[in-house]
Amino acid sequence: MIADLKGFIEREEPHWLELEKELARMRDGLGDFSDLKYARHVLSLFQRASADLSRIQGYSAEPELKAYLERLVGEGYAEIHSASRDRRSFKLWHWLVRELPQTFRRQVWGWHVSVGLTLAGALVGAVLLSFDLDGREAIYPFPHLVEMTPSERVAMEEKPAGTDRLEGAKATFSAQLMQNNISVAFRALAFGMTWGLGTVLLLFYNGAVLGAVAFDYVTDGQWVFLLGWLLPHGSFEIPAILIAGQAGVVLGRALIGWGTMGGLRTRLREIASDLASLAGLVGLLMIWAGVVEAFFSQYHAPVLPYSVKIGFGILQLAGLMWFLFFSGKERREPGERS
Repeated sequence: MIADLKGFIEREEPHWLELEKELARMRDGLGDFSDLKYARHVLSLFQRASADLSRIQGYSAEPELKAYLERLVGEGYAEIHSASRDRRSFKLWHWLVRELPQTFRRQVWGWHVSVGLTLAGALVGAVLLSFDLDGREAIYPFPHLVEMTPSERVAMEEKPAGTDRLEGAKATFSAQLMQNNISVAFRALAFGMTWGLGTVLLLFYNGAVLGAVAFDYVTDGQWVFLLGWLLPHGSFEIPAILIAGQAGVVLGRALIGWGTMGGLRTRLREIASDLASLAGLVGLLMIWAGVVEAFFSQYHAPVLPYSVKIGFGILQLAGLMWFLFFSGKERREPGERS
């Protein structure tokens, strides 16, 4: 028996309205039941509404309230129990604009680790090269970076050529770049199976190469060429490797079990969908980076002004960071659950 019906309604109505809103989001395919915290919250709202309906059974003063709660509980039962059937449906647009950035932010700690390891490697690479400028072959993986100094390479690249050396071969070159870059990135992810150790070493090595190259070009006075060369495609390629490293350390942590509950199977099941989304994001970024590197990055001044290339790269990087850190957020009303 409810002694104070008015107080009961005032106390419980916000929860009923929130349940209504969540059920509407589920009908629109926006409710993510793979998020355990979200699923528990919706279930608690449903159980509360069910308990409220039970409390007013036999209470004849408010037939409209009883009918409302019966409808709400019925809809909740149908939506919650159909969620498991619908969760396998893949909605490409929703995955692109919401799932990818939300997944990145859900595992953002791995991104911070990945960035930290790369920066540490970059610092070590720059220091090593500062002590031994003739030891570049020990660090650089590409022969053309070893065989000539940055100034010699810039002079060669900027030398007027009668023909386009990539004429008729840009698509093939682009495909080769995609294959190589995706291979490197996916190794960073897969090395997470070594409890994250392989991922850590790969990120550190990539950072060392980047740091050495940057130090080499900057100390030779070729920093403008360096930015114009790397930014157009590197603004996607380097973050893609960092995201692959992010997925690798997430996988390594799940295998080790640091700070997580449950057994190994539970831990792997909890991160499986996140790893798949991060891998998909890496693949998309690498495909675009391969296109830009083959069709844009290979052309230097005077054919293509460095200001245009650098500006293009900065815009791309800013757009990507906005997408990763700020897009895909759910709109919430004031006072709504965070």
